[in-house]
Amino acid sequence: MALEITDATFDEVVLKSDKPVVVDFWAAWCGPCRMITPIIDQLSTEYEGKALIGKVNVDHNPDTSFKYGVRSIPTILFIKDGEVVDKHVGVATKATLETKIASLI
Repeated sequence: MALEITDATFDEVVLKSDKPVVVDFWAAWCGPCRMITPIIDQLSTEYEGKALIGKVNVDHNPDTSFKYGVRSIPTILFIKDGEVVDKHVGVATKATLETKIASLI
């Protein structure tokens, strides 16, 4: 299961992580977000110990969403060493996300 990340925990959990981080910005009412939730959860299990996979609910965490310019969801940020190195907006296949994660590890 992907880690729930909030405005309060984002800096500590994501920006200070010694592993690459994948952050899925989502909302409960978003159909495409619900479509990729099982993929995000699978990736969090498969990459445990290699990368951190987390989710930010945009409705509950507007500050982080605003800071990273999230205007459409799902938006997935790929962060390494505290910097956004890649971004995907919209639904993605598991293979697409795996390729992006592999490039960070």
